[in-house]
Formats: sequence, structure tokens, C-alpha cells
Amino acid sequence: MRRIMTAALRSVGREVRGRFLAGILVVLPLGLTIWVFVWLFNSVDGWLQPIIVRITGYTIPGLGFGITLVLIYLTGIIASNVFGRRLIGYGEAALGRVPVARYLYNGARQILESFSLPGATGFMQVVLTEFPRKGTRTIGFITNEVSDEKGRKLLNVFIPTAPNPTSGYLQIVREEEIIRTDISVDAALKMVVSGGRMSPPEVRDKLLAAEDESPVQ
Repeated sequence: MRRIMTAALRSVGREVRGRFLAGILVVLPLGLTIWVFVWLFNSVDGWLQPIIVRITGYTIPGLGFGITLVLIYLTGIIASNVFGRRLIGYGEAALGRVPVARYLYNGARQILESFSLPGATGFMQVVLTEFPRKGTRTIGFITNEVSDEKGRKLLNVFIPTAPNPTSGYLQIVREEEIIRTDISVDAALKMVVSGGRMSPPEVRDKLLAAEDESPVQ
């Protein structure tokens, strides 16, 4: 009887732990996403709240956020016509004369433009590259490639950190030092964010094929 009760309690305990872990896997990502959006909303909304309080005499939650979105949209409209582009060009030229601001502005703009055009100058292809040492491979993204007069390629490869792909390392490597893949950027990012739990089968296939092709030492 005790054995039956013990087995039953263990079964219930395993089921409870399984349900609890399943709940954590849902609640934590959802809670983190909500927290990020709430933080972003409060941060943007807080920028204009002091001005709103001076005008109206009291705080209006959400109004600063809404005004910011409207201002961004109106800026996009202005930047889309000839007059607006000229005006922005004059502003950028004036900003370019300020030593520190010039580098900050140009750097931020180039980064945003790069990742807003993934088919042109953003993540061009997912590759496997040797990092952080010889003999090991990691996921990388080609961000640019150039060729010299002899046709030899040099690739800029961004290597994201797991599980936070917003930071990482930049490698400049030769063509023969990487393994090109057909893995989509989304699938590769999921692998990075999940710490390898969600790994496309092509990663394994490409690595095994590379080992078969490598000369025996």
C-alpha cells in the first residue's frame, strides 16, 4: 500500500513540476515582453509630460507617447518629399560641422539604415564561422563583403551573443574560413536566443559535411 501511495505521489509530483515548468516557459517570456513595452511606453511618455503639465496643469498619461508617435509620423512625411529632403540635408550638413555630434549621428544613422534594409546591407546570409577559437563553430551573419582586384573576398561577419543577440563581435574573415548556409535569419536568431535549444538540422549537416571534406591530419 505504501509503495502504491509513494508511486502515486511521485507521479503527481512529476506532473505538477511539468505543468509548473510549462507555465514558467509561457509566463516569463510574456512578462518580459510586457515589461519592455511598459518601460518603453513610460520612457517615451515621460519625455513630454513636463511640457504637458505646464500647459494643462496636470498629467495626462499616454498623451506624451501619442504626441511622440505623431511627431515621428509627421517627420516621415516631411522626409518623403523634395523640400523635406533638402531641409534635412541642410540640417545634416550643419550637424556635420560639430565634431562629436557628427560621428554620433552618422554612426547611428548607418546602423539603422543597415538593419532596416536586410535584403541590401543588413544581414545578408547566415554562416558558420570559427569562433572563439580554431576547431569550434558558431552562428554568424554576413553584413558586408568586398573583393579585391584578384577576386579574393573579405567578409564582415557579425557574431551575436546568446541569448541576447543585440550585442556581439565583428570578425573580418576570408571566404574559405566560413561555411555558408541556407538557414533563414529568423531561424538563426531563434537558435541564438534559445541558447541552441532550437537548432536547425542544417547546422549539423553542414558541420558533418565540412568534417568529411577536411583533409585528414
